[in-house]
Amino acid sequence: MGLLDDKVVLVNGGTQGVGAAVARAAAREGAVVAVTGRRPQPGEALVAELTAAGAEALFLRADLADAERSRGAVAEVVAARGRIDCLVNAAGLTSRGTLLDTTPELFDQHIAVNLRAPFFAMQAAVADMVARGAPGSIVNVITSSAHGGQPFLAPYVAAKAGLIGLTRNAAHAHRFDRIRINGLNIGWTETEGEDATQRTFHGAGDDWRERAAARLPMGRLGRPDEIADFVVFLLSERSGVVTGSVIEWDQNVLGGLD
Repeated sequence: MGLLDDKVVLVNGGTQGVGAAVARAAAREGAVVAVTGRRPQPGEALVAELTAAGAEALFLRADLADAERSRGAVAEVVAARGRIDCLVNAAGLTSRGTLLDTTPELFDQHIAVNLRAPFFAMQAAVADMVARGAPGSIVNVITSSAHGGQPFLAPYVAAKAGLIGLTRNAAHAHRFDRIRINGLNIGWTETEGEDATQRTFHGAGDDWRERAAARLPMGRLGRPDEIADFVVFLLSERSGVVTGSVIEWDQNVLGGLD
């Protein structure tokens, strides 16, 4: 459909899972796509895949826990392509911790990746858009757990809840700059990262997906490609004037009780 024709899109955390799915969907819709990640191999493999399919793509190695690198990745995109039109913050740290056992170090790690990195990436992207007097669109991939979550997600919830507030604050601040900023609270999703999390922290076996699906209303986990299509819609002009919205992308209804 060409929803993102000629748009320059940066996907932070774009080398696997939801981020990689967003990169693929954006490329299919005509965007020039840049992705960040800590590991070169999956990043370069994804860029090769997108390039082979006819898209323009580049990989930027970045540890987003470093605030300067979050801003620097945006600067590299602007230097390489002259501008940035869209930003997706899809990187996320999901290591476990409760209120009682979370260390200051673990808490700081979550704040660095899940809140500070999006803050400074948005700062750099919005600065470029404002300097050019051009509209733009940003989507933050958040989580339905930001409303409270499980006890073992305390630092994760703290950081992601902050990202909800930041999304709305930034959207309000830059609405007259025609920069739309929205968020997506995603539910349980089948990704490589979730597989590693389930095995590492919960002792899950090969059947964890089937066991999880049996407990969910739709009988399955969410899929990255579905989320990616929604993100692309929010980035595109087809989502109209929508800004400051944090949309629940989940199969459980917030506030619903049995």
